[in-house]
Amino acid sequence: MRNLALALLLMAAPVAANPLFTDPPATATPRARMEVLHIPSGGVEINGVAYLAAGPGPHPTIVICHGWPGNEKNLDLAQALRRAGWNAITFNYRGAWGSPGNFRFGQNPEDAKAVLALLRRPDMAARLGIDTSRIVLAGHSMGGWVTGMVASEDQGLAGAILISAANMGALAPLLGDKLEAQAAGNSEALAGTSPAIQASELRAQASAFDLRPRAAGLARQPLLVLTSDDGLKPATDPLVAAARAAGGTVTEIHAATDHSWSDARLQLASHVHDWLKSLPARR
Repeated sequence: MRNLALALLLMAAPVAANPLFTDPPATATPRARMEVLHIPSGGVEINGVAYLAAGPGPHPTIVICHGWPGNEKNLDLAQALRRAGWNAITFNYRGAWGSPGNFRFGQNPEDAKAVLALLRRPDMAARLGIDTSRIVLAGHSMGGWVTGMVASEDQGLAGAILISAANMGALAPLLGDKLEAQAAGNSEALAGTSPAIQASELRAQASAFDLRPRAAGLARQPLLVLTSDDGLKPATDPLVAAARAAGGTVTEIHAATDHSWSDARLQLASHVHDWLKSLPARR
């Protein structure tokens, strides 16, 4: 009888709501909101959106870099993390998805740096409720490469996340004469470029774009590496091994899903959120 009573008590106990999937109270001040950003970079202003968490803040903030060209922008991830109390910032590189300028791979890390610089400005941090000591940079596919390039140099970040990262420095040797065809399938939302221009840049900059030599820089901050069944894991494994060899704290998780995590979106949000909760406080 005692065991039965305990079981009934446990069944009746309230279950804590998962913050990823629970809307904030309408009484929160300020309420969750969205702001359009115009981010100076390379002589133009690229487009961005700030998903701002409810409550007074300042809030920890994640910046999400999209891929090539960015059909999957992970806006559901941004919304989920906002519900969990994080600000989430998304943006489009120069020449991508309506941002002015011409698209070039080499400019994408510069654009991500420009976003971070804007968020760290005291006036913007105050306006958007950003805890500048707790900014995490994340990226999917090519955005993972952007994240790796930037985070290896920026030691002010609280951490970095690579989601099915594509090492752009390895694409030209990997794809060979198929590189133009790959570019042609990724150009519809990009301005001032062509498959030939993109393939030429990747071939010419293969060494400079390679993430593997940047492992020591990445090792100086917590790193979450999420891989999937898209064939990119073998190119990511050497980076993970090198970062660990350099003394880095690397959490690696593999999911049996496609490059876009199409049937594992809730799993993706949970992995990212759980890792973010594990980060040490930085002051």
